[in-house]
Amino acid sequence: MKDGRKLKIAIVHDYLNQAGGAERVVGVLHRMFPDAPIYTTIVDRGKLLPELRDAVIHTTFMQRIPGILKRFKMFFWLYPMAVRTMDVRGYDLILSSSSAYAKGVRKGRGSAHLCYCHTPMRFAWDFESYMEGVSIPKWAKAGAKLLTYPLRLWDRGNTRSVDILVANSTVVQSRIKKLYGVSAPIIFPPVDVGRFEVADAAPDDNFLIVSRLVSYKRIDLAVEACTRLGRKLIVIGEGPDRKRLESLAGPSVSFLGRRSDEEVTAHMKRCKAFLFPGIEDFGITPLEANACGRPVIAYGEGGALDTVVPNVTGMFFLKQSPEALMQTIQSFEQRQWDSRLIRKHAESFREDVFVRQLRESISHLTGREMRDQASFIKMEVGV
Repeated sequence: MKDGRKLKIAIVHDYLNQAGGAERVVGVLHRMFPDAPIYTTIVDRGKLLPELRDAVIHTTFMQRIPGILKRFKMFFWLYPMAVRTMDVRGYDLILSSSSAYAKGVRKGRGSAHLCYCHTPMRFAWDFESYMEGVSIPKWAKAGAKLLTYPLRLWDRGNTRSVDILVANSTVVQSRIKKLYGVSAPIIFPPVDVGRFEVADAAPDDNFLIVSRLVSYKRIDLAVEACTRLGRKLIVIGEGPDRKRLESLAGPSVSFLGRRSDEEVTAHMKRCKAFLFPGIEDFGITPLEANACGRPVIAYGEGGALDTVVPNVTGMFFLKQSPEALMQTIQSFEQRQWDSRLIRKHAESFREDVFVRQLRESISHLTGREMRDQASFIKMEVGV
């Protein structure tokens, strides 16, 4: 790949039917390589992030399945076949953003494949959490679980064709080593720090959660803890667990549903602290709260271990119980927090840091000095 040509690049992602952290990574990849088409199994254009609306997006036969956008988890057995139909021959570099199937794309002869791995495939390796909130008969769930075994073989097998596998966090790095036997470098996901600022006024007297309302996020811990302590809690987000959570909530807990980015940012700037009670592969929202100068109270497992500096940018509770969270909230309220120091920590996860580290990995893989590539755009980040 040292012939002086501009690299021909394709971006591959599992599915573009939601707007989460993985999709924000795809948005950054698109800004880095605006000429690179995006290949994905399905797309819901109504839920695309603004930065992806001008992208050339190729889907598979799965896009034509009736009801696929609402029941996409039910078709887990089709995704490996769909990914294999993606024609990415003729590209010099495949950049896949994968938490499931995109890693299995077939590269052409002479192509290089760098996979940014958000986590190994949940359906195959963590079946119960993947299927949580999916309403299907017990016999169907038992049958689906049987299919995890061939999927594990497929998932392990396609890892061998990936030239560089990059982990998005320490916990994902550990899973990759355990499941695939690969030592993966870590590049933390990009945080759009420039979108946020520290408020001049003192914070309001409420805690905040911004999340999809699904049971594995363990929002129930925060709802119960704040109800029992009589602390104000604002919950932003929608999901199948909302009714159950509302049944647990006392008068100090408010559910606002979905809100615009601007409203979410305003709440982050004003909150007493951001609560993060689940186990995530990484978790960008705590860093967004930090970018607003607000501390985080998180369960001490998973990606939070990479993002929270104890007693500087937040605190951990060490048991997933309302009592443990209550105790930590009370300890938190006895401390003083430096908003500027918290903001400075968030800046170490800026988008330009992600871009620079990814450039270095691509240069190592392709033998090209990527900063001279015309396909990169200059990314300015306000700090």
